[in-house]
Amino acid sequence: MTPPRRRTASTPTGSRRGRRPAGTDARGDIVEAARVEFAERGYDAASLRNIARRAGVDPALVHHYFEGKPALFAQVLTVPVNPGERVAMILAVPREQVGEAVVRSFLFIWDAPGGRERFQALARSALGNAAVARQIREFLIAEIFVRVSRHHASAGESDEDLELRASLAAGQMIGFGLMRYVLEFPAAEKVSAERAVAELGPTLQRYLAP
Repeated sequence: MTPPRRRTASTPTGSRRGRRPAGTDARGDIVEAARVEFAERGYDAASLRNIARRAGVDPALVHHYFEGKPALFAQVLTVPVNPGERVAMILAVPREQVGEAVVRSFLFIWDAPGGRERFQALARSALGNAAVARQIREFLIAEIFVRVSRHHASAGESDEDLELRASLAAGQMIGFGLMRYVLEFPAAEKVSAERAVAELGPTLQRYLAP
């Protein structure tokens, strides 16, 4: 009687389980997974680990393509800059120039080719979709305005006060963006970037680095 054939390592036993190997579309899969994660959980609650799980890749691959959650969110929003780099530039200026640096950074993005159209699309999406509004709000507060206000916080200042100042600064900046690119107030449309910096800078300075 012939003994039953023993399986060897080369004998197929079914499909292999685990993460799929990274392919040429891995970056796109990560961005799409991030879009779903941010939409379902909001910016604050979203995690790179969950995004990697949704995309079917190792978390290390997410870090390979993106420096962190802010950079990945910027990619989802199709913002052509690295938010971390812009914030680092703002934090590097002398304290008395912080307000002007914030205004200049936003106008650098918005006045760049395609910037008006991107802002219009984001603004209209946020106004018509509460989930999108939440994502953008949490991103702006957590990754930009609170970081700046915390960097220049007074001793003993509470997190609540920091967030209030950050929110007021964000309101000034986003409000100007709406006037300039969406509602198209004539004076706001025509004003030069440097004049806008000079006019808005002191107000943001008072909120972010008094």
